[in-house]
Amino acid sequence: IFREVEGEICEPYEQLTIDIEERHQGAIMEALGTRRGDLRDMVPDGRGRVRLDYAIPSRGLIGFQTEFLTLTSGTGLIYHVFERYDRAHRGGIAPRKNGVLISNGTGKALGYALFNLQERGRLFLKPGDEVYEGQVVGIHARSNDLTVNPLKAKQLTNIRAAGSDENILLTPPVLFSLEQALEFIETDELVEITPAKIRIRKRQLNETERKRASRADVE
Repeated sequence: IFREVEGEICEPYEQLTIDIEERHQGAIMEALGTRRGDLRDMVPDGRGRVRLDYAIPSRGLIGFQTEFLTLTSGTGLIYHVFERYDRAHRGGIAPRKNGVLISNGTGKALGYALFNLQERGRLFLKPGDEVYEGQVVGIHARSNDLTVNPLKAKQLTNIRAAGSDENILLTPPVLFSLEQALEFIETDELVEITPAKIRIRKRQLNETERKRASRADVE
């Protein structure tokens, strides 16, 4: 939540204290560095653990709890509390390294299409899932976004081919919690929440509109 203070755009900062095993210190400090954390104090306890005190933008903590548990193998302690409003950092926090796969149509995802998309990245869908144009359906293996067709059916050339979809092997889809989804998205994306699903979509659902908006941002 940004606010203007004396003519300057400011954002909330928090005081973050973590207690971890020394062997996890490097990974945690690297992770907090990408989230714009500012190390204030470091106190080893002499028994293999260390306490780190940080000032960090509140948005830098979105999704960090899950990453923290993973990096410390569940052995770390974390505490944070609001401290102040201060000058906002420009740009995103911990920018995403990968682009996304975006659906070019609306309908039900098909196994044949998902099987062929697996080589492009990690998918958020399973066969039969409803999908719409502009929905993010996976993480691209490369850094750019890619528009794909998860609705493409296999061309049937004979009767035996009709059951061929049953033999394909699909990697289980990636499932995000709300916190993980909020951490994952970029500024041109939104999280959609329903009672049954958490989806990610582009702000501009139409590919032509996305390209037009991208050109406008560059100009």
